[in-house]
Amino acid sequence: MKRYLLLFQSLTLSLLLSAQATMPTKEEIKQFMASRTCVVLEDDTFSAYNQYVKDAVGKFWKLTPYEIIDGREFNVRRLNPAYSFIVLTETNFESDKTNSVFNFINLLQGKDVETLAQMPEICAVPLSYAGEDDFVYSYKLGALLEFMQKHALLLQEDPLRTGRDYLKYYNENIPDITNKTILVRQEDLVPSIGTIERIKALCPYRFVIASEDEIMNAIFSKAADTVFLHKVGPVGERRGEGYCFKMFLGTDDAKIYYYDLHSISKSNPNGLLPSDLKRLARKW
Repeated sequence: MKRYLLLFQSLTLSLLLSAQATMPTKEEIKQFMASRTCVVLEDDTFSAYNQYVKDAVGKFWKLTPYEIIDGREFNVRRLNPAYSFIVLTETNFESDKTNSVFNFINLLQGKDVETLAQMPEICAVPLSYAGEDDFVYSYKLGALLEFMQKHALLLQEDPLRTGRDYLKYYNENIPDITNKTILVRQEDLVPSIGTIERIKALCPYRFVIASEDEIMNAIFSKAADTVFLHKVGPVGERRGEGYCFKMFLGTDDAKIYYYDLHSISKSNPNGLLPSDLKRLARKW
């Protein structure tokens, strides 16, 4: 179960919400496709996220008409099914005893309900660890928004894709990663697979240990037959606790080719694991 804390100081009621995400019905998916999507900004003049999301939406959001609103306007419009919303939330998990908090980017459909958690969730993707520098996700935000739109289109075709673990459904794409170039940052690998030689001993695919600039260029140029690792986990003093999220996304098709998360421990550190590589290399 997830708990949400909206990042809008202007919302004085029901800030802390505790419930599982509400999956959309077939009718609510239709409402989303006909909606106007509101991009909700943080109530902070100096918010880096605000500028990043405005830039990314302007370049990558094509599915529905959109406009930019603040948190106060969101609190009014969220009751109206004519609107959908791109919303940043702080999220933690009741099963996580460390109370680690993550930034999630959510695509929600408007509905006359009491709480944020009751709004139909078209899609939600882990973005970063709360308090982490915004740059760590800024160059990936456009690709994540493209994926969210593709997921919405998939729901339109197959509403049954709204299960609780819908990101795991994309693991059916693992066999397609065989012929891709796979870009990973050094700092997102656990030490036991920190070199290309160690990676290839477990997974003989075309891995490249790349810089953020190289991954950013691949995303913006839509490099063909390329995927990149989007890893989200705690940082600093809390790096060794909580959850670690891992997904590979295509730079040219915004498709998820792999998704998993694990509880961080001494045997399963914070980063891409040998077990992830073995799973990728499995004969499907």
